[in-house]
Amino acid sequence: MTDIHESDEAAMAAPYVDVLQIPAFLCRQTELIEAAARTGRAVNVKKGQFLSGESMGFAVEKVKTANPHAIVFLTDRGNSFGYGDLVVDYRNLPAMQAHGVPVVMDCTHSLQQPNQASGVTGGKPALIETIAKAAIAVGADGLFIETHMNPAEAKSDGANMLPLDQLEALLERLVRVREAIL
Repeated sequence: MTDIHESDEAAMAAPYVDVLQIPAFLCRQTELIEAAARTGRAVNVKKGQFLSGESMGFAVEKVKTANPHAIVFLTDRGNSFGYGDLVVDYRNLPAMQAHGVPVVMDCTHSLQQPNQASGVTGGKPALIETIAKAAIAVGADGLFIETHMNPAEAKSDGANMLPLDQLEALLERLVRVREAIL
């Protein structure tokens, strides 16, 4: 999976990836979404922090209009809350599922704290498990969890990553939550 930011990047990236991802801030860009859909690759559209789950139906419609056979899914990454924080509105998950596509919860990017005084995005990685458990309880079809052996050394997004050595135990706990709700 890789992000694309310009329409011409879709055809360039498609031979090398399984999924083309539309970043949250570009989720309303018709030309970009259609270019991704026309490649025949699966398309993941991240919900902009400024949109509701209901409004993501337009992104699904753009993908399906460009390629009726396209595999499309949506990813939630929270909503802007003031200028320096994101919150997750779990009503968005079933609202996006109502568009007939799988929905993924981005458990790490939804914990970002953008626009910090330092100029560097902060985060709350201690809440990754909380976000993931709640998403599973609401019925998310998948989870996105960014991880690194040493988040402090990550080139990007280290402030909201899960240390890799914590991933297996977390996944085991999350599987138990999933089994409990089924």
